[in-house]
Amino acid sequence: MASANIKLILNEGIKTVWEVVTSLDNYSWRSDLSKIEILEAEKKFVEYTKEGYATTFTITKFEPMTCYEFDMDNNNMHGHWVGLFSKIDDNRTEINFTENVLTKKWIMKPFVGIYLKKQQAVYISDLEKTLKKNNSNK
Repeated sequence: MASANIKLILNEGIKTVWEVVTSLDNYSWRSDLSKIEILEAEKKFVEYTKEGYATTFTITKFEPMTCYEFDMDNNNMHGHWVGLFSKIDDNRTEINFTENVLTKKWIMKPFVGIYLKKQQAVYISDLEKTLKKNNSNK
């Protein structure tokens, strides 16, 4: 199993961070996605990469502004993602995101850890850009 974790403080209130991360309707800030298809409201959705590759997500925990968890599955891997959110003050939020993945193809095992770190870096970069843009529009 490969695991990736990122823990950092964002310069935005917890409500805004929570809404951006958990929204399945507003995903335009994600540079890696072409679309999200909701299969079952608040329970199951599919993300499509820009290349059209689909990953199915099943939400397992949804505690507003505290914890967001889901299982992930596609042709190459399956795993679990945990997002923890902590309010530092009105303008700062700590996030702690952990992803654990098992590959379905033995050939991918040596590369999955590197892939997870890369995906996580892109996600965080996109998130920080979006929050910065939101702050400048206030």
